Formats: sequence, C-alpha cells, structure tokens
Amino acid sequence: MTKSADITLIQRLLPHRYPFLLVDRVEEIDGHQSAVGIKNVTVNEPHFQGHFPGLPIMPGVTIIEAMAQTTAVMVGVDRDLADKNLLVYFMGIESAKFRRKVVPGDQLRMYVTTKRGGGKVWKFQGRAEVDGELACEAEFTAMMDLPS
Repeated sequence: MTKSADITLIQRLLPHRYPFLLVDRVEEIDGHQSAVGIKNVTVNEPHFQGHFPGLPIMPGVTIIEAMAQTTAVMVGVDRDLADKNLLVYFMGIESAKFRRKVVPGDQLRMYVTTKRGGGKVWKFQGRAEVDGELACEAEFTAMMDLPS
C-alpha cells in the first residue's frame, strides 16, 4: 500500500525546522524502497538573499539536502518512527550533477530510491525535477540513528 506524509507528519519525523526544513510533502511512499517528495520553492527563503542578489537560485547543496530529507521521511513512515527522535547524518555524496537552475516559483519534485539499507548505513539515489526537467541527480550515503 502506498503511503504519504503531510507537513504535520514530516515535522513529527524530522528534527529540521525553518529555515532548514526543505520538504513540504512526501507522496507515493513505497515502504523503504522509494518515495516522491515535494518542495515548493519560495522567494522568502533566506538563502536567496545571498545566492544570488537579483538572480535567486536555490543552492545545489540544499537540493541534495531536500532529497535526503525525503529519504528520511520515507524510512520514518515505513518504520513508524513519528515522535521517536529519528536522526540522520550525511556520510557521503557521490555523482552529484546539476542540470537546471531551481528558482522561486518552482515546484521541486524529488524521486528517491534505496540502493542499500536496513541497518545503520543506507545508500540512496535521488533525482530532482522541475516540470519534468531534471535539475539534480546524486547518490548519497547516510547513517540512520533508528530507535530500537
């Protein structure tokens, strides 16, 4: 059965808060195998003040962070970890490529899949799109401090 997570559930799963909560909704959660996250990009986000004045572009590292937060929500929903202090730590980012600018007004859709997981160290593949056009792709490794 496909599940989803709205912002209320996301905040019960992730410790992140504004300005670093970078996922608004997660749709189509298929266990811990795959999910689709949504980030509505708005001009009032603090990184746009300096990146870049007069030409706001979402930093690539925040796109990858948004994909990583999507994977944490996916695993948290699959493992029923709401309100259980799930912590996730980046361990590595590989093969990151940026193909398109992401700007205010865009809706970033993040497609994430698990390449390896189940214990503490997980590996994911992600791609982020705007209007069906690839904006970013990367593989990343994370350590999940899952409650027992």
